[in-house]
Amino acid sequence: MLRILIINGPNLNLLGRREPEIYGEDTFEDFMIHLRGKYIDSDVDLTYFQSNHEGHILDKLHEVGFSYDGIVLNAGALTHTSIAIADAIAGIETPVIEVHISNVHKRETFRHHSYVSPVAEGIIVGFGLRGYELAVDYFL
Repeated sequence: MLRILIINGPNLNLLGRREPEIYGEDTFEDFMIHLRGKYIDSDVDLTYFQSNHEGHILDKLHEVGFSYDGIVLNAGALTHTSIAIADAIAGIETPVIEVHISNVHKRETFRHHSYVSPVAEGIIVGFGLRGYELAVDYFL
């Protein structure tokens, strides 16, 4: 069985309510129902973790980073600020795909830099929630 964890960072618990013109109107919980349904016949254990706290994300990366087959990470604003998350990804064995719902390169300049990108296996930006599907498909 392929074990894949999706990790969402700060403010992504507000999807569906937060800036729907940028992030859409679907909650991530509703999207996870769709995503699990898509892979129901696959040999995939798809789990989800969200935290607004950098340390909790670090702890989760350390917890699964040597036993899971893939991590899909949307670190939210921590993407642009957290050397600690980059160091955690560099220190684990599980490959990480960086995902962003919006095209961060069409937004504010500070969003153009990512500490995660240099240590990620790949990057998917600007495809809305479908970016998570593309990342899971990569691991399949």
